[in-house]
Amino acid sequence: MSSLDIFTSEVTGTMVLILLGGGVVAAVNLKRSKAFAAGWVAIAFGWGFGVLTGAYIAQPSGAHLNPAVTLALAIKGDTPWSDVPLYMGSELLGAILGAVLVWVAYYSQFQATLREPDMVEMKHANPGPVHGVFFTSPEVRNGLLNFLTEVIATFVLIFAILTQGLVKDADGTMGLGRMGALITALVVVGIGLSLGGPTGYAINPARDLGPRLAHAVLPLPNKGGSDWSYAWVPVVGPLAGAAIAAGLYNLAWA
Repeated sequence: MSSLDIFTSEVTGTMVLILLGGGVVAAVNLKRSKAFAAGWVAIAFGWGFGVLTGAYIAQPSGAHLNPAVTLALAIKGDTPWSDVPLYMGSELLGAILGAVLVWVAYYSQFQATLREPDMVEMKHANPGPVHGVFFTSPEVRNGLLNFLTEVIATFVLIFAILTQGLVKDADGTMGLGRMGALITALVVVGIGLSLGGPTGYAINPARDLGPRLAHAVLPLPNKGGSDWSYAWVPVVGPLAGAAIAAGLYNLAWA
C-alpha cells in the first residue's frame, strides 16, 4: 500500500468517525438541537456508529483510526514501524477536520448555546462550556485515577481488537475487516456505557487531541479554555493501555 493510500484512507475514516461521534455529542448537548438532552446512551451508540462507519471507509489502510491501534499493531508486528508516523499524523489531521465539520454542521446551535446569559458568564471557564463536543474531561479531576481509567478502557478496546483476529487483504495490510469493524463498534459502545463515566472515554489520542486543537482555534463565542493541563491524560493513557494490551497479547496469545 502506498503512503498516499494510507494517508487518504486514515484521514477520511477518522474524519467521519469524529464527525459522527462529535456530532452526537453536539446533538445532545447544544440548545436548539432536535436531539437535545437525549442522554448518555445516545452518545455511546453515536460514537459506536462513528467507529463502524469510519472503519468501513478506511478499510484500504486497515482502519486504524486511532494512534493507540496503530501502536498496538506495530508492537504486534502487523504494521511496520516506519509507517507509524504516517498513520498517526493522518489520524490526527482527520480528527481535526472532523471537529471542524461538526462546528460547521452545528454552527447555529453553537451560537444559540454560547450566547445565552449563563454561558457568557462562563466564558473564562476551563474547560469551556461546550468542550464535550470537542474533547474529554473528567467528572472528578484526579490525574492518576483519570490516567488509569483511560489505560484500562483502552486496554479493553485493543485487546478485543487483537483477539478477535485481524484480516489480511490482498496487499498484506492487516485490519479489522467488515465483521471486525462491527465487533469493535459494539465494544466501543460497551466501553462508553461501562467505563465512560469517569473521564468521557477518549480511548483514542487523535479523537481528543485533534478536536481539542480545533476548539482552541475555532471562533466560538464565550468558548472558554481548552483545558491543556489535562490534555496529556487522553493521549498518554490510551497509548499506555495499547502497549500493555499488545505486550500481553504477544506473550500469551500470539
